[in-house]
Amino acid sequence: MNLILFGPPGAGKGTQAKRLVEQRAMVQLSTGDMLRAAKASGSELGRRVARIMDRGELVSDEIVIALIEARLPEAEAAGGAIFDGFPRTPAQAEALDLMLKGRGRQIDRVIRLRVDEAALLDRITRRFQAEGRADDNPDSFKVRLQAYADQTAPLIPYYQRQGKLREVDGMGSIEAVAAAIDAALRD
Repeated sequence: MNLILFGPPGAGKGTQAKRLVEQRAMVQLSTGDMLRAAKASGSELGRRVARIMDRGELVSDEIVIALIEARLPEAEAAGGAIFDGFPRTPAQAEALDLMLKGRGRQIDRVIRLRVDEAALLDRITRRFQAEGRADDNPDSFKVRLQAYADQTAPLIPYYQRQGKLREVDGMGSIEAVAAAIDAALRD
């Protein structure tokens, strides 16, 4: 099964993806984790990524798609992938569909975590204080949230047309959100 966890920054995608990895032995393809690893590497690509992320902007489709494509064989061997933070744009969604189709695969389900923006700001502020991630400071977060609204929200109708989108209230406890995701995967 290939699954996309969809929602704005701070919605809990990473938390839920980790739980699903443990339960289903799937591979989590977190573009955020991949980009932070590139940033920490000190490579030329990492320095480019760092400059973009520190401004709260989104990294180019070409870079993100290449990172995802490199990890697809690992996901296939595990029986599926949980895409966390990808795709972010309709162009990325189309590229993912083509990549998977070329491998005889597809996206099976898209879970959208609906959350309140004010609550997200509180979550991000707490995560910034606890982890110190530069891309989680409140100013960068506001830029990321606007980028999500402008670029990523159009994916809702894209996946609705495919009949793959399920919506889950992301404001509940971790356990309540997990139960709702599990139910959405069964239907």
